[in-house]
Amino acid sequence: MTNLRIGHGYDVHRLEQGRPLILGGVTVPYEKGLLGHSDADVLTHAVMDALLGAAGLEDIGSLFPDNDNAFLNISSILLLERVAEKLQEAGVQVVNIDATLIAQAPKVAPYRLEMRRNLATALGIDLEQVGVKATTEEHLGFTGDGSGMAAHAVALVERLPR
Repeated sequence: MTNLRIGHGYDVHRLEQGRPLILGGVTVPYEKGLLGHSDADVLTHAVMDALLGAAGLEDIGSLFPDNDNAFLNISSILLLERVAEKLQEAGVQVVNIDATLIAQAPKVAPYRLEMRRNLATALGIDLEQVGVKATTEEHLGFTGDGSGMAAHAVALVERLPR
């Protein structure tokens, strides 16, 4: 019997003028960016929380609090690398990640492969272990009216025997 564990992550950020839009470590051309203490990469944040939850570790708010200036404008991909280190210390191996970005605009299809690569590289796993997709909400709610973006992620990990 294997020791597989599933985690789910969810994150949301408001869109604001004057900020870069960073998703999965990729700067996506758009007139607005996500507001947050770090680079506000909603996709990477959801992935981190899914992995941490699956491993039974603390969430990103506990590990990287938004009242700590050490994390001000920090790259979320760098934070994901730190999460990978925590997973390794805990004897946890990533099996796969499946993430969904929820946003009315912009279209992210041209950037999805690079997002997958960034996430996989930060975690030290193969590209095929990371899925990234996007959907709109047909102009409904805060993601549909363009005031924010959200992301869900599911992670499967295996706790290795010690």
